[in-house]
Amino acid sequence: MRRMGFLGPAGTHSEAAAMYLNNQLQQPYELVACANIYTEIQAVEKGELDACLVPVENSIEGSINITLDTLMASDELSIARELIWGVHNSLMVKEPGVKIRKILSHAQPLSQCREYILNNYPEAQLEAVVSTAAAAHQVAVSSVEDGLAAICTRRAGELNKLHCIGDNIEDLANNCTRFYQLVRADRVQELTQDIEQVDKTLLICQIDGKDAGRLCEVLLELATRDVNMTRIESRPAKTGLGEYVFFLDVDIPKRQDMFEAALQGIRRKSMWLRNPGKFPVLLAANNRQ
Repeated sequence: MRRMGFLGPAGTHSEAAAMYLNNQLQQPYELVACANIYTEIQAVEKGELDACLVPVENSIEGSINITLDTLMASDELSIARELIWGVHNSLMVKEPGVKIRKILSHAQPLSQCREYILNNYPEAQLEAVVSTAAAAHQVAVSSVEDGLAAICTRRAGELNKLHCIGDNIEDLANNCTRFYQLVRADRVQELTQDIEQVDKTLLICQIDGKDAGRLCEVLLELATRDVNMTRIESRPAKTGLGEYVFFLDVDIPKRQDMFEAALQGIRRKSMWLRNPGKFPVLLAANNRQ
């Protein structure tokens, strides 16, 4: 059976997203929990996993740098799918009714639930841990008198026999995370045979920052051919101070010839260009974890 990695352990938002994606596929994957994002991507590159699902951007906290940096450095990976996953957090305790002294979670959910915490538990200490699932586990093995609570998925709480005292506690109802399903470039056709339509592509390029107007010229290659760019992000190129790599999210236009012309124009104006595939966008509507 095919195997797909996710950021573990069981009970994380990444696992919930991976389970949802699996249910949409004609051929599901065996899901494998990985210790961190870099480990799961590396396992795909080495052929130890067939695919992995990694977060790339949160609507509140912004980009996931390790995912972008790994894509920037690898020509062996392709994006098979994008999944937009609604993020919903719950507050879990070992026993209801105990005064909450400390709230544990990953750094992002702590930030995403800041107003809820201030309004309901202003005196509680906050502690960032490696994952929401790890927070749930720490609460489960603690003493009730410690007054610990975890912000996590409902599944993480249920796996650790915790009680939910607050559901959907995120400050913004439209909080969501974009995930990429990554596969090896030499296996992308084999693993995406069920895909009928593609919606987007990602362009990664480095331009000469000393050349005035070069970024504008790159963007004009898209604009003048009516190719819509939905997002631009920059990351240090790691080759010198002030040198950057740009990530461009682009909608696939109806006219393929216009896209190919834009691609060639960007390639001419870039030091290098990488295009890790065209892919569909899946929206997980009204999901609850």
